[in-house]
Amino acid sequence: MPSFDLLPGAEQSPVILHVPHSAREIPAEVRAGIVLDDPALERELDHIVDAHTAELAEEAAGLAGTTPWRFVNRLSRLVVDPERFPDEREEMLAVGMGAVYTRTTGREPLRPADTDPEPLVERWFRPYARAMAEAVAERLVAVGRAVVIDVHSYPSAPLPYELHGEGPRPAVCLGTDSFHTPPELVAAAREAFGEVGLDSPFSGTYVPLEFYGRDPRVSALMVEIRRDTYMTEPGGPAGPGLNRLARALAALVDAVD
Repeated sequence: MPSFDLLPGAEQSPVILHVPHSAREIPAEVRAGIVLDDPALERELDHIVDAHTAELAEEAAGLAGTTPWRFVNRLSRLVVDPERFPDEREEMLAVGMGAVYTRTTGREPLRPADTDPEPLVERWFRPYARAMAEAVAERLVAVGRAVVIDVHSYPSAPLPYELHGEGPRPAVCLGTDSFHTPPELVAAAREAFGEVGLDSPFSGTYVPLEFYGRDPRVSALMVEIRRDTYMTEPGGPAGPGLNRLARALAALVDAVD
């Protein structure tokens, strides 16, 4: 199966809704390297997956006046996490959660400590990164700018792996970057979602490394939605809050367009 999909939007839209953590799928050859038994793995997926965010992005795209593009990861972040730095710059290495995780959300072993991440990085991480960079480059050619809106969710109570879990946990947390997140993008998100927090408990946003810190035509914002506002935790069904959030996300897309 393909590890990601680029779902076309309107040619005149600069927006890419990026959904990196919504999937539970793990290929058999990757599953063989994970030390958890099946029930423990399902519990871990319940905690780590940004459940229903692909559906949220799909519904928002359908509601938006100008259809945004969508880039959706079809594999679990337990295969590789496409949003991590693939090197020593990644602070989550401190808890075994770099591009290839060796620890769980509870800081228990996920893979053997001596796992070589390079085969997984080469097979899954780099093709994803190249494809996302190409999608951004295509928006720059088409409309002269690109806006990456990163769609995530997070648990209402902090999990042991969180490095900054002691801060506020608002209904919607906006992750920003000093170079790639202009004030007007934050203002548009505030208008769309209502009461939001900034950079707590999660901060930063995703920009392909080819553009990161270099090209101001690429702007980006991370939208982290607290899971109890739209679903049963952990890993349960979505509720009516999902529709409300889809309308808000569509309003943000329209404001950016």
